Amino acid sequence: MTTALVSHPDTLLHVMDGKHPESPARITAIMDALAEQHLIGKLQRHEAPQATDTDLQRVHDAAYIRHIRDIAPRAGVVRLDPDTAMGPMSLTACLHATGALIKATDLVMQKQTENAFCCVRPPGHHAGKARAAGFCIFNHIAAGVAYALETYELTRVAILDFDVHHGDGTEDIFKSDQRVMLCSTFQHPFYPHRGADTRTDRMINVPLPAQSGSQAFREAVLQNFAPALQRFRPQMLFISAGFDAHENDPLANLQLSTDDYRWITQFAMSVAARHAEKRIVSVLEGGYHLSSLAQSATAHIRTLAGL
Repeated sequence: MTTALVSHPDTLLHVMDGKHPESPARITAIMDALAEQHLIGKLQRHEAPQATDTDLQRVHDAAYIRHIRDIAPRAGVVRLDPDTAMGPMSLTACLHATGALIKATDLVMQKQTENAFCCVRPPGHHAGKARAAGFCIFNHIAAGVAYALETYELTRVAILDFDVHHGDGTEDIFKSDQRVMLCSTFQHPFYPHRGADTRTDRMINVPLPAQSGSQAFREAVLQNFAPALQRFRPQMLFISAGFDAHENDPLANLQLSTDDYRWITQFAMSVAARHAEKRIVSVLEGGYHLSSLAQSATAHIRTLAGL
């Protein structure tokens, strides 16, 4: 069994403007690092299909999906919020990014691989049922979770989100779904200015103050996530793998290291081995310091693959 790497070249074609930190260079940096470390040949390579409207409608309102399709520009840029815009290839990129989660879920559930990493963009965890936000247009991980619940009749799926920003869109989509647990660490107060006061027995939100480092992060995971996941006993684990809590990231103020991402991946794998037959699907979210992103994502993938 190997780790699957699911991607598509069209996710490089989403461009909001020439200086936006959520750029195609993020994917290129990760793929170049994987090649330099001779890891590409040790992973299952899969091309992401485009998600269908059925895939999207499990987590987004039909009217919202129509709106995104209708305003997708043939030229120029259309702005969805102050941080989020669409260019001529953005819709295609988003559909492949969501499709990567569908493909990865099938690969893992059909035992073609133990786990998978979706190396796609734009990120998705801020996108709610009917809104784009924070660089995110469709919520890819939510679509994968909903697909797993429906197609494979799972009853308990957990999401681990260690992006520096709270996965508020994911919470919005699943907060009333008893089948889903979200475990999210994030800098607070900080964008999206949510999550600190909405914790429940399934929405395990753990805000961290600016400058928090390895010790605070690991204590948050062990004291909050570990007992919650032990109680919940997830049948499958999804990961919103944001690497923007790294100490070098220019857009945030947490102080994690590459080794912390290796550690949290090992934690996730231990949970999956105990409860979920080792089933993990991970997807890239944030991370904007290119060399640190590449190092951290590669450490995450290498750990998933047991290399």
